[in-house]
Amino acid sequence: MERPRIDLNADLGEEVTDDDALLAVVTSANVACGYHAGSRDVMRSVCAEAARLGVVVGAQVSYDDRDNFGRVELDVSYAELREHVADQVGVLSEIAAAEGAPVRYVKPHGALYHRVLDDEEQARAVLDGSGDLPVLGMPGHLHRLAADAGRSVFSEGFPDRGYSEDGRLLPRSEPGALVETVDAVVAQALQLAHRVDSVCLHGDSPGAVDHAVAVRRALETAGFDLRPFVP
Repeated sequence: MERPRIDLNADLGEEVTDDDALLAVVTSANVACGYHAGSRDVMRSVCAEAARLGVVVGAQVSYDDRDNFGRVELDVSYAELREHVADQVGVLSEIAAAEGAPVRYVKPHGALYHRVLDDEEQARAVLDGSGDLPVLGMPGHLHRLAADAGRSVFSEGFPDRGYSEDGRLLPRSEPGALVETVDAVVAQALQLAHRVDSVCLHGDSPGAVDHAVAVRRALETAGFDLRPFVP
């Protein structure tokens, strides 16, 4: 019997965690493209190590808001957001290709991630600025529009975050928004792995590396085949 497949992804290149340690564990890397965090040098370093380890690289696009780490919603126009996304994807694609790890998917970051679940205009801007790249995220307008356009769409779950009754992530300001113990993170990862294409661990979460190692070990012990979600 074929083992169930699951991808393990993490946010990298944000200069807040041990990128090399996480790259040794994950199968996909959401690389910050400079708008909420990161730099060309950081992107180059992450992409080079990802290529060496066979980790798939994705563009983690965000609002142009380094002061707030991309975690505040911005009412930018369709045209401006499209150009910002295109710039981020373009910069990372140039660097990643040079390092032997071409960009294989796009995933919004922070406030933009949640905004495009419900905001059709901003979702279109993200799609139109990212070419025909596959999309990683949660169900919402971005996924629907991508699928309607014939683009590949992949779902993910967050073992280190709390969920509300409607299936969305709890705002970080609310109690229970962060799942912090290793045992709890592992337990939620095992539940999510049966329902999503990829399990995401936030690189900026406390104990991110320890969580990732424990989650990978638990998934493999449970019989999952860990490999990138992109075919």
